[in-house]
Amino acid sequence: MLIPSIQNTLNELSDLLSQLSTDDYTCQCHGLSNATIGEHTRHIIELFQCLENQYESGVVNYDSRKRDYAIQTCTETAKSAIETIKSNLEKPNKNLLLHQVIDGETLEIESNYNRELLYNLEHCIHHQALIKVAVLQNDSITIDSNFGVARSTIEYRNQCAQ
Repeated sequence: MLIPSIQNTLNELSDLLSQLSTDDYTCQCHGLSNATIGEHTRHIIELFQCLENQYESGVVNYDSRKRDYAIQTCTETAKSAIETIKSNLEKPNKNLLLHQVIDGETLEIESNYNRELLYNLEHCIHHQALIKVAVLQNDSITIDSNFGVARSTIEYRNQCAQ
């Protein structure tokens, strides 16, 4: 269920990217602290790429990402990266070591592949919620009401509607 949820969430993002002009994608948004939709999209993609690229080594460091300017400025590059991520999600669960430096202190935390997939899904949804802030300012873009909404919130809303 986790991988289909990730694929669905990434499909939502890719569908949105298909509607955006270059200006929509690269324009700074005051409501996003002058960040762009492209910057948020790149951030989502690169965390998934870190997990994929560092899986074999067993040590994941989300801070050591490429910060690829092409992903944040070209929707086609971003959509291609999303397709690659979606096609490479199926991996056996295994233990991983998370490596991160916070306030000058190095942290190493035990985790596993499935836990990191879940983290990336939640992280993606969080950034999609931010992207939605920028998108809702443009009446010509259609976006699903559940775009950027946590799966648990969607489930809760569905239960309340019954």
